[in-house]
Amino acid sequence: MVKANSADQLASGRLVSLDVMRGLIMILLCGESCAVYESIRHLNETEPAGGLIMQFFHHPWHGLRFWDLVQPAFMFMAGAAMYISYSRKLAKGSGWGNNLKHILIRSLKLFICGVALHCVYAGKPVWELWNVLTQLAFTTIVAYLIIDRSYAFQIAIGVGLLVITEVLYRTILVPGFDQPFVEGHNFGSYTDTLLMGKINSDGWVTINCIPTAAHTIWGVLAGRLLVSGKTSAQKISTLVIAGIIALIIGFGLDWTGITPIIKRISTSSFAFASVGWVLLMLAAVYWFVDVKQNKRYAWIATVVGMNAIFIYLFFETVGAQWVNHTVSIFSGQMLNLFLGVPAQVAAVVSALTTLVLEWGLCYWLYKRSIFFKL
Repeated sequence: MVKANSADQLASGRLVSLDVMRGLIMILLCGESCAVYESIRHLNETEPAGGLIMQFFHHPWHGLRFWDLVQPAFMFMAGAAMYISYSRKLAKGSGWGNNLKHILIRSLKLFICGVALHCVYAGKPVWELWNVLTQLAFTTIVAYLIIDRSYAFQIAIGVGLLVITEVLYRTILVPGFDQPFVEGHNFGSYTDTLLMGKINSDGWVTINCIPTAAHTIWGVLAGRLLVSGKTSAQKISTLVIAGIIALIIGFGLDWTGITPIIKRISTSSFAFASVGWVLLMLAAVYWFVDVKQNKRYAWIATVVGMNAIFIYLFFETVGAQWVNHTVSIFSGQMLNLFLGVPAQVAAVVSALTTLVLEWGLCYWLYKRSIFFKL
């Protein structure tokens, strides 16, 4: 049973559940950066273990896996955190216009970091806009522009962005890019040829920033709900009901053949289905952490959640580009060479060792206040 007022303690502190959920997302992303899931996948590719670990990889095209929910959750949490921060600034007398400059500067930083990451991945200067940070730079601005509008207006704008996406994919049929839901032959890929002179080999498209802006906008609404004067029970029931409705719409569009669920081009059915799961997860975490006050070890995820962008950049640059391989030499590869440990097992040992060492380094930086917030 949900206590009526146990969670309404936000006025004097952070919404811990939001930081915990954001932190859990980042912890999962760090596991990917350290190749933990990839190494485990090669360790056992038979069912059911193989099927379970595949949930930590994006679906190749039409379908939905757990890992496809990570980016929508990241965008959603960013929207929720933005509203909570904004509400505090309003309480201190800082208005919408005063905060706009901060939002624009932050979005510019996110955009630059996103583009720079692709240069690091490529090992040379490139102009690629597929990174989640470049997407978030756009969705943050869109969500902030309407942050003060009504619930109905923001829901409508989110749905409207999905309708716009549907119209673009279904009506602009350029030769070679005239198959709305076929990888590499859709309007999103065509747009990438105009913006970057190339298409993504894995099917990702830049204009995902349009439909996924709905995730950030709806995240704003969740943040607004969670800091409202409603009781804990009302907040949780609202999140759950909204989540179920979104799931019905998303999977309904897919099962009826109207619009397939495709994460790589963020179809409208995917946007609804993914936000539905995210809403249910947020309701569960909010109940467990803020309502039931299970916060004994929440500080771990909270620290990560409060420094999410820094940690993401650290693991994707210093970690993925240097630490991962270096640690592998002196852990898994040594075990394989001198003790005859099978290569698949050695790879798992390397990945886990890397993850522990990089988290240790991040904690060291945190204790010395070297983290920077973006």
